[in-house]
Formats: sequence, C-alpha cells, structure tokens
Amino acid sequence: MRPSLSGAAAAKPFTCLPFLLRTSTRNSFQHPAFTYTKRTTPRLSTALFSHSARHLRAQEAPDQATAINTAAPLRPTTAPKPLLDIKHIRLNPDLYSQNCIDRNYKSLADYPHKINTLFAEWQAQQKAGRALRERGNMLRRILAGPGSTSRDDPREIVDEFRDMTRDEILEEARKVKAELAGIEETEGKLQAEMERLALAIPNLTSDETPRGTEPEVMSYINNHPEPEPALSDRVWRNHVHVGAELGLLDFAGAASSSGWGWYYLLDEAADLEQALISYALATATRAGWRQVSPPSVVYGHIAAACGFQPRDANGETQIYAIAQSKEDAARGKPELVLAGTAEIPLAGMKADTVLDEADLPLKRVAVSRCYRAEAGARGSETKGLYRVHEFTKVEMFSWTLPDQVETEEIFDEMIDLQTEILSGLGLHCRVLEMPTADLGASATRKCDIEAFFPSRRERNDGWGEVTSASICTDYQTRRLATRLKTKEGKLVYPWTVNGTALAVPRVLAAILENGWNESEKSVLIPEVLRPWMDGREKIGPRHRMN
Repeated sequence: MRPSLSGAAAAKPFTCLPFLLRTSTRNSFQHPAFTYTKRTTPRLSTALFSHSARHLRAQEAPDQATAINTAAPLRPTTAPKPLLDIKHIRLNPDLYSQNCIDRNYKSLADYPHKINTLFAEWQAQQKAGRALRERGNMLRRILAGPGSTSRDDPREIVDEFRDMTRDEILEEARKVKAELAGIEETEGKLQAEMERLALAIPNLTSDETPRGTEPEVMSYINNHPEPEPALSDRVWRNHVHVGAELGLLDFAGAASSSGWGWYYLLDEAADLEQALISYALATATRAGWRQVSPPSVVYGHIAAACGFQPRDANGETQIYAIAQSKEDAARGKPELVLAGTAEIPLAGMKADTVLDEADLPLKRVAVSRCYRAEAGARGSETKGLYRVHEFTKVEMFSWTLPDQVETEEIFDEMIDLQTEILSGLGLHCRVLEMPTADLGASATRKCDIEAFFPSRRERNDGWGEVTSASICTDYQTRRLATRLKTKEGKLVYPWTVNGTALAVPRVLAAILENGWNESEKSVLIPEVLRPWMDGREKIGPRHRMN
C-alpha cells in the first residue's frame, strides 16, 4: 500500500517546513450561524470507574501559536480565496481574545483588537479616499468647461480652482490621482493584514468542551483486562517485545533504510494491517459512508486552509513539504506537501465548489497513507509503533448543513462507528471530551477514544489515543471557498466533521499487547478480523527465516 511518486515529483526531495493554522468560563458563545447550548444529558462521573481522567500535561503547555510558524504560506492566485467573517471578530473582540487564551494561543490573543485598530485605519483611509475622489471629479468637471460645475460643489473648492490655469488644474488632477493610488494601496495592505490575522485565529469553542487541560470521561468500552493488578499473575509485554518474539516487526531495518520513526510490518503483522483496513472500511460503508481513494500529495495552501497541524507531546507541529526548485518558486508554482491525514484531500475535494442542500450530509470514508514529520522526541513515550512518521489510517469526513443538531448527529454517528470498531476488536477503551488545550485550530469540539496499552501503565494508567473526532463548523469551508446553495437559493457555508475510523499502527500495537499469551508465546487474533486472516485464531512462534 506504500504510495510511489513518479515523474518530476519523484525526483523532488522532501523537506520539513512548518505551516500556519493548525491547532474561562463555560458559557455558550454566539456565532453568526449558530449557538451552542448546554447538553441536557449528564456526563458520566469519573468516580464511578476505576480510572479517572488523566492530566494531559504536568505543567502549562507551550503556547501553540509560538510552537508553529505564524506566517501563512504564500497563497497562489489559483488557490481558493478565503471568505472569513471578520465582522464577527470585530464585533466580538473579547470573545475571540479569551478563546485564544483558553486554547493556549496566548500570543494571538491581541489579534482581534489589532483587527479593530486596522479597521479604524482602513475607515480613515476610506474617508480620505472619498474626499479625494470628490476633488478629482470636480477637477474633471472644471476641465470640461466653466458651466460644468454643480451648485452642490463646495464653493471654497470652486473658488480655489477659479483663478488656476488649465495646466495648473491638470497638474492638480495628477496629484490627486497619485494620492488616491497611494490610499488604495494602503487600503489593500490593511485589508490583507486583517485577513492574515483573522486566518491565524482558532475556531470558536463549543460549550461542550472543558476549559483547561483536563478531559472529561464520557464512557468506557469493554471490560478492563486486569481490573485488579495486585491479584493478577498475568505477564504483559510491550508490542516491541511481542513483535520481536514473533518476528512481526522490524525497526532496525527501517532505521537503516529510512531513519527513526519508520518500521516494517512482517508476515502476520502485514496481514493484520490489511485486515484492520478491510474491517474498518466494511463497518463504515455498511453504515452508508461512500469510499474514496484520495491523493497523498496536496497543495500547501489546501493543508493550511484545513487548519492542519499534527501535534506531538512537545507541541511540535510540522508536516512534510516537497522541496521546490528556485525556478518553480520564482514562477509562483504552488507548493506541495504530503498529507498528514485523508481529512486534507477530502476537504480539498470540494474546494471552490457549490454544494446542493439536497445532497447533504455528504459522508465519505477513505484509506490513505499519512505522513507526520514531527513524531516527537525519542524515548519510551514514542518508541515502537505508538508515534511514527508514516502510517495507514481509515478516515471519515462529512459536509453537513450549518446546523448544530444535524452536525452533532453526524458527529455522534462517527463516535458510534469508532466504538463499534474498537468494541469488536475486544480492546478496553474510554471515550473522552477533549479540553480546549488539546483542540487544533479548526475544531470547535473534539472527542478522543483511548485504548488500554499494558506497556503504558506507568504513564497515564496505560491509556493511549487511538481515534479522534472533531466538529469544525465553517472554519474549513470558508478557507476553501466551499459553499452550499440552500433550497431558497441562498449561498451559505456548510460545516465539516472528521473522525478516525481506524489508525493502524496504534491499534495493531494494542492488539499485540492485549492479546499476548506468555505461556504460549502467541497473540490472539480478534474474531472480527479472522475472515481477512484466512480464519486463523492466533499468531504463534515461527521458524525464523532471513
């Protein structure tokens, strides 16, 4: 399934370049298109379970805005033109400023007020421009003839020009034209700067989202495999050990061929990857999600418009960019990047497009290779398959009406499908409502599902993220110029929702760890995967071959 690049693209080297846009009280916020309200169903108390919600960060996380390059990539003329609701930012600067602080974009907190300052300057330029245009129009009338002036023209200006020669009036007209050109240039720069600041501001936050760094546990999936460790004699192994014992994983060979953060899946591990993909796709398509095979290479401005910034534990946010020649850069050729998730090409599929209300919601599912340049610092937290540079993922993506109820129905459907998939695999998981500090720039709300990894019991009680689902409202569609024509003929912006159906490496690692039998030196294959594993029930020792 590893994709290959051909032709000119294959000859281009890859470089890591940072990208912009990607990642209180609990009051409802007002958005121009919607209002979030408190949920009516009570949250599950963490006191009812054996595990409490984990503390995401031991100390205050670094400002997400300073962890990334806040200069947006140059947008080529062929790129979708973003149409942001800057007026809503101007009218609610404190709301947006506090939202930046809540979401750990503290260095952007003054952007809403800067926009208002720039807007005041723009208004002053507009006023000066109108005065100059009136003066220029009068000069043209005077040049046309003495009787061409209007009785509405200011007498002091008419008197000023009365004793001027025709050449002097022509010179004055040239000065007015030059001054007007300067004002229009300044207006353009002010508008561009307002747009730049607005593009950097993260999406507003749902009232469902906990403020701070602590998530809320919503529910659990399956029983804990070892609810009372002190009374258990079960021997647990991490997936690296299991993979080495059964000859399923090769990290040393990948380190030689590609570097740290890559891996080879061998024999039954490679079969498991294909089985997991088929299982996830079958589950999603059976529920009415239409399959798409997307490209792995996208324009940089499409990735930026999606607000994509994969985060690691250190807050580092980079994706792979294909290096350009000087000639291509000079010609303004759009930069290409490797997609960090199928969410990006799926969202880009409808860029500069008008959708029809009758077709919504559009539900798509795609399997793709995903590329993350920053896989985190080396160490026990990221060793093995848990955090890698390249992996296969099945992703769900939907366009919905700009309506909270309908959008949350799709969001809940995604989480239900994630729960069905992980429940079928027999993994013990918990569903979390993620806090503001964990949201990317595009998400207004995000729920993660974490699986139990025996190897991670010393960190976070064994929990590790395996899926995520986010509501992005119109953040992406405004930046991608994706519009929706309603039944009344009005053009509005649809909302987008995205969610992981299954990310192969982490789920595969969880299966190896939770299914390990120390006495047999074997791994139990989940029953739902056996149809794609030739009916095999276990992966056992084998005679090793080179």
